[in-house]
Amino acid sequence: MALRINDTAPDFTAESTEGTIKFHDWLDGQYAIVFSHPRDFTPVCTTEFGAVAQLAPEFEKRSTKVLGVSVDSVADHQKWKADIEKIAGAPANFPMIDDSGLSVAKAYDMLPSDTVLPENRTPAHTATVRTVYIIGPDKKVRLTMTYPMSVGRNFAEILRALDAVQATDGVPVATPANWVPGQDVIVALSLNDEQAREKFGELTIELPYLRKAKLKA
Repeated sequence: MALRINDTAPDFTAESTEGTIKFHDWLDGQYAIVFSHPRDFTPVCTTEFGAVAQLAPEFEKRSTKVLGVSVDSVADHQKWKADIEKIAGAPANFPMIDDSGLSVAKAYDMLPSDTVLPENRTPAHTATVRTVYIIGPDKKVRLTMTYPMSVGRNFAEILRALDAVQATDGVPVATPANWVPGQDVIVALSLNDEQAREKFGELTIELPYLRKAKLKA
């Protein structure tokens, strides 16, 4: 069965560039971005990991950990870091795990369960491993994105999605299309107008079922 939103993110133990990671312990009550890619020393993946390296301060501001998943070895990851830093102009200090046995990729439904790694494999053998998960402090899957190997991910959008997940976490609101932090949010229909005003203040009622308000800091 596919891993779905609100499922508990599977626990695992894996070796990484930052040592052994026991995933649920590593989360330590924080949000996490888990993202995977087909293989080290490939062009799209290098630009993607570079983008993550550049955004490290932004993830830190949001109390969010970042974990890269790869089907290559820790030794390869350590060598690859130099290329990432050269492209990004920033160090790749987030952990990258060794998933050469595909246990994490399978647990997280990143590729078909019968996928194998032939000798002298190419990135095409793990083509579906370009997936993103946002995991909440409660270890639940909050958001997923999966891209084909020909399409580099937009990490600005991943950061925006993280902001939206955090803004709506435990609050009776949703974010409209193209929302960015600072803009109004949509008040949940579980609140009537009076309750909504009591909680959020002034409402902008565009339709009876589309009411917007500002989030209180």
